[in-house]
Amino acid sequence: MTSTTLRLGAVAIFGLAATTATAESWDMPMAYSASNFHSEMGQVFADKAREYTGGEIDITVHPGGSLFKGGEIKRAIQTGQVPIGERLMSAHANEEALLGWDNLPFVATTYAQNEALWQAAKGKVGEKLSDMNLVTLYTCPWPGQGFYFNKEVKSKADTEGVKFRSYNTATATFAEELGMIPVQVEAAELSQALATGVVSAFISSGATGYDRKVWEQLSHYYKVNAWMPRNYMMVNKGVWDGLSDEVKAGLQKAADETGAACSAKSEELTNFYFDELAKNGMTVEDAGPEFKAELETIGAKMTADWLAATGDDGKAILDAYKAN
Repeated sequence: MTSTTLRLGAVAIFGLAATTATAESWDMPMAYSASNFHSEMGQVFADKAREYTGGEIDITVHPGGSLFKGGEIKRAIQTGQVPIGERLMSAHANEEALLGWDNLPFVATTYAQNEALWQAAKGKVGEKLSDMNLVTLYTCPWPGQGFYFNKEVKSKADTEGVKFRSYNTATATFAEELGMIPVQVEAAELSQALATGVVSAFISSGATGYDRKVWEQLSHYYKVNAWMPRNYMMVNKGVWDGLSDEVKAGLQKAADETGAACSAKSEELTNFYFDELAKNGMTVEDAGPEFKAELETIGAKMTADWLAATGDDGKAILDAYKAN
């Protein structure tokens, strides 16, 4: 199905309402739990959108994969089943390698660096998403990614054969390079996967560990800060194109304010999550020198592979980032 066909289908579904003065009711699926800060900010965006469009756009938030599972959200938006939703951008790097721009290990490890990398990437990323019949309204980073285990880990020798929850190609690659077995598991299904032994380790921010209460199964969190992946709020391009300029401006204002607030919230919560993991009995510490060195070697290889896969576009993004 071509992007033109997708857009026409979306316009057929939503276009009639988009060209009238009547309010549109939009369902907005999100992959993470209602208590996660991304989902809370999704509600903030919905409220602002309603206000700034004068009630023209009325968004109902569906967190926790309750309307569509995380892996289904992008396709649902592309095909017009829903007009809008949020998903982890790098979850789609298997379709388009450029969308893994934020999963380059140890390239951008602070919030300021992550924002600079996004500014370098957003133009070319926007072009790729447009080809997929999507428009990005705002993005928001997770805190830095670290490793969760049910035992002490000092080096790759301790990770061989471990079943590892992956959420995109980068995490699967990390797992394989460390001799682990990657298993695709959505965040909403993580607690069950840990409880049943489907996986016993994963890489994520402190937020995921806190949300899923992983201290019930796991014992160690290693602060690696490998990367800071971004969620993105996307809208069907056909729907977006059918909106009036005034409604677009209202939605974009809501998006800009929410994106900034979400990034600030993410940074604010980073140490809170670490404290909560420790308070509930987990050992929370920096990765040891041998493990960190192994991870950095893997990271350099992953960045080289990404550049090979993305060609001139990937090089342009990193060159622009490094020039700042």
